[in-house]
Amino acid sequence: MKKEFPIIETERLLLRKVTTEDADDLLAYLSDEDVVKHMGLAPFQTLEDAWDEINWYNAIFEEGTGIRWGITLKDVGTIIGSCGFLNMAAKHHRAEVGFELSKDYWGKGIASEALEAVIAFGFRHYQLERIEALIEPANLPSQKLVEKRGFLKEGLLRHYEYTCGKFDDLYMYSILKGDSIVNREGIH
Repeated sequence: MKKEFPIIETERLLLRKVTTEDADDLLAYLSDEDVVKHMGLAPFQTLEDAWDEINWYNAIFEEGTGIRWGITLKDVGTIIGSCGFLNMAAKHHRAEVGFELSKDYWGKGIASEALEAVIAFGFRHYQLERIEALIEPANLPSQKLVEKRGFLKEGLLRHYEYTCGKFDDLYMYSILKGDSIVNREGIH
């Protein structure tokens, strides 16, 4: 039986499944060096790069190791970023959260709104106890974003990843179900 992909709606956003029809939208923002520079990716060059990304989104969902929602503005429908979980460990009730957004939409609270909704979904529907965010030290905007959403910086993971021909240090951030803004507001 095929799993149904959940849709998340917020005040301004619709978080939905990314399809091959969205490849042009992904290519538009993932080809921007400023968008991908802290993601461990080279800027996308071709539609095939975008299709590979979409195939990865589909694979992690089917395998149960993650889920990646496309971020759209309700009144537009164009994919302007993505947010979701990867490296889900159901046995440990843990997942890593990741996100990126087209530079055209930076500074408008969109990533924050999407992240808050995805965190709430993870605690409610995936019974997560812990959500992690691994962020490069130079990526100050993402650090500020997760801190604003209630994540705590746990420490530095030295040479944690090898991407784009170099070893990257990453800060480990986490939020626990009991820490979350969602929990503090009494929504379970």
